[in-house]
Amino acid sequence: MPPIESSTAQLLLWALIGYGLGSVPYGMIVAKVMGLGNLRQIGSGNIGATNVLRTGNKGAAALTLLLDGAKGAVAVLLARAFAGEDAVQVAALAAFVGHCFPVWLGFKGGKGVATFLGLWLALAWPVGLACCLTWLVAAAISRMSSVGALMAAASSTIWAVLLGFGTTFILGAILTLLVYWRHSANIARIKAGTEPRIGRS
Repeated sequence: MPPIESSTAQLLLWALIGYGLGSVPYGMIVAKVMGLGNLRQIGSGNIGATNVLRTGNKGAAALTLLLDGAKGAVAVLLARAFAGEDAVQVAALAAFVGHCFPVWLGFKGGKGVATFLGLWLALAWPVGLACCLTWLVAAAISRMSSVGALMAAASSTIWAVLLGFGTTFILGAILTLLVYWRHSANIARIKAGTEPRIGRS
């Protein structure tokens, strides 16, 4: 009985740590520090790198992309260094949820693509790399960043199985569902033919 309680407590701890790391709104911070204004009042109002790019500052967008990806990776790497693989997956999921639903912003966060890719690169780098390449190819063909994100998420579980990381399948499936949920408005625009294309206003 004591080991079960200890394990549960440990998982809860890493869920809190992952959520805390993931909930840091780097897009908002970068925009404020660099004098780019309030992201909530720019473009889509999203806190991610894509919306930071709408300020016209590519450096700020790149920095936001790296930081949002890094917080997912750091959550995974810390859990792996100090706990077991169960804690790693819990921290990964919590970091993603933290980005999408940060308590500091009234649970209205980003869509989680950079964090999704970052945590996969740390969780199982071959899968993360495959997802990044899937995003690039899909985005290049469709000229839509959202299509790249959706295809990368959908392919993650396939890559996990094909590349020998089947133990991450359930986590990958949950993350994929969350990515699609966060992109519901984009999916509606894709169907309507009104989704913005890369390089066009």
